[in-house]
Amino acid sequence: MSAISRICILGGGTAGWMTAAALSNKFKSLGLEITLVESDQIGTVGVGEATLPHIRFFNQALGIDEPTFMKSTEATFKLGIEFCDWGQRGDHYIHPFGDYGLPLDDLDFHQFWLKLQKAGQARRLSDYSYPIVAAENGRFQIPGDDPNKIGSNFGYAYQFDSSLYARFLRSYSEDKGVRRLEGRVVDVDLDSESGDVNSVKLEDGSRVTADLFVDCSGFRGVLIEQALETGYDDWSQWLPCNRAIAVPCESRGELLPFTRATARTAGWQWRIPLQHRTGNGHVYWNEFISDDEAAHQLMSSLEGPALAEPKQLFFKTGRRKKFWNRNVVSIGLSAGFLEPLESTSIHLIQEGITSLIELFPSQTINPLDIAEYNDRMALNFERVRDFLLLHYVATQRDDSEMWRYFQAMELPASLQEKIAAWSSRGYVLKYEFGVFLPPSWIAVMLGQNLLPTDHDPRIDKYPLADVKRRLDEIDQETRRAVEATPTQAEFLRRYGAASASAPILANGM
Repeated sequence: MSAISRICILGGGTAGWMTAAALSNKFKSLGLEITLVESDQIGTVGVGEATLPHIRFFNQALGIDEPTFMKSTEATFKLGIEFCDWGQRGDHYIHPFGDYGLPLDDLDFHQFWLKLQKAGQARRLSDYSYPIVAAENGRFQIPGDDPNKIGSNFGYAYQFDSSLYARFLRSYSEDKGVRRLEGRVVDVDLDSESGDVNSVKLEDGSRVTADLFVDCSGFRGVLIEQALETGYDDWSQWLPCNRAIAVPCESRGELLPFTRATARTAGWQWRIPLQHRTGNGHVYWNEFISDDEAAHQLMSSLEGPALAEPKQLFFKTGRRKKFWNRNVVSIGLSAGFLEPLESTSIHLIQEGITSLIELFPSQTINPLDIAEYNDRMALNFERVRDFLLLHYVATQRDDSEMWRYFQAMELPASLQEKIAAWSSRGYVLKYEFGVFLPPSWIAVMLGQNLLPTDHDPRIDKYPLADVKRRLDEIDQETRRAVEATPTQAEFLRRYGAASASAPILANGM
């Protein structure tokens, strides 16, 4: 096989155009011919509007100006995710994009908090987190540069219109030479000897030939599954929610810098505030609720009038047995699906693209590179799965069939190990691959009332009065920093990121 010179990306949407933008930017000097095939007749899922902080680095690598991007996608800033009714009904907490407090003598801040909490003298752990307190007050600013300041040790992400993001990246990609072809694939030609994909045939009779294909065709997996029959690992036993209904509505009230996930009796509901509208959805398990009832629960809880008809989605959680098979790499929904509870869909697209770039064939496709890619992506999917499952099992809820199902579940060994380490003395196991760092696990476990029985014994050398004094200082510093922070609406205007079409900004709040 000759050197890779032609790439075909099948499918547009967020996954396709993110891939096209990254490959055209990274390999522009190699003279690669990149063609993206999509059909306007085939709709995209288009509900992945909330992201994780890593998306900022993806945009930065492309040289994208942040205010311009935010204007173009009607984006808002995101400091974390609020979870309501997950531990018990009436509970709520925010999973922040950042650490709690400040490091003390190179020991984890939460260990000091555990010592104080055990003595009955601690405030909420959330009170020592700048991104949480700022989010609760609807405030936002870019992190500072001084790591010793409370307003510096956090990250942020975006909430945007994914269809507008795909359109934005399409323009970027075409400017860098990516060729877009309109059409539906009606046939796939496989090499009789190697089993590789040689070409795809479009409904107008034309063919697109390439050396490497990237399948971004969504749940259908036109190349990775329909043509290559790669197989799928079904994770429904752990994440059984299998349907969703999504609908946008008019925005009401303050422009809050966080996504909300509210637990329901047979699933959960999302709320994603954009500049021009609010995205809403109900993810559910159809064994315990009908489609009509799920739709009624969603529509009756909207904060404003619906702006479109509800969109029904069907899915099966899991992943491909191979993400890269022969000369086809699957990225996006064609690679697998994990419910959007922690806004990981776009992040897993980004992980797939990043690993493809790092392992991109210099000459021919190397089986060792394929194996490494598949191992990396398998770990990423598995660790996201465990983190999502944690939300369902670290709970005291038993008020419906779904919650009782999770209480009786046998957990994956990898998650059992994680919970056991935490339960004994508040330790969070660390690993190389995996998007969620210790503060994320701490947020969910403490937020859902999973308290460890003890703390790190090294903390005991610190007098309780000294610990309380230092934590009180951090609490006060956090409050002062938040009071000096503008509202998100104010910051968007000052930053040049506000869209003129967003009525919520025209009214100030």
